[in-house]
Amino acid sequence: MNVKKSVLATMALLFLMVGCGEKSEVSEFNKPALYWYTKIEKSISHSNLDQADNFYISLKSEHLRSPLLPTAILMLAHAHMANEEYLLAQFYFDEYSKRFGQERNHEYIEFMKLKASFLGVRDAYKDQTLIMKTMQQAKRYLLRYPESEYRPLVHTILVRLEMSQYLLNENIASLYERTGKPDAAEIYREKNEDSMIEMLDIQAPKKGMLEKIFD
Repeated sequence: MNVKKSVLATMALLFLMVGCGEKSEVSEFNKPALYWYTKIEKSISHSNLDQADNFYISLKSEHLRSPLLPTAILMLAHAHMANEEYLLAQFYFDEYSKRFGQERNHEYIEFMKLKASFLGVRDAYKDQTLIMKTMQQAKRYLLRYPESEYRPLVHTILVRLEMSQYLLNENIASLYERTGKPDAAEIYREKNEDSMIEMLDIQAPKKGMLEKIFD
């Protein structure tokens, strides 16, 4: 399952859970947009993001053209980022980009989507699909926004992911060598030949190293 499908599945499950819980809140309807917006804001301030998502559904359903909607979406995106719920953060940034993205803010929203994707990488062995997707995102960003103020961070993201990918290939190659499979080891060493990284450039990363550029 790719990352986009995972996000949709996560949101579908979330909305189903919302529908089954918080019944006193779900039963409310026909409220002003400001009512739902305030509910979202208070829920976030109390770290109840499930409830905030619930109220967002009501705001969106009842007030699709409300000027409060874009701010609510960004609040939820940043709240989920802060809570390390990166798939949900990406969902809201995507939602904002599709509905309210403009030339003046597109560069920022695309960067935040990239940041959420990058921070979602937890295990180089398990998150290979996400790593490759995020590397592609970073390369597209650098091409699309050559003068972006976020360019140094995006470049650092790309280098960190390249390093992670290089080390993973090298570790797999070494494992195959130790188990008497030199042909398989060569396949993984060849993958590193086109990398912009060389082994001499790399120090084995400590746990949590990937996200430290945002500390």
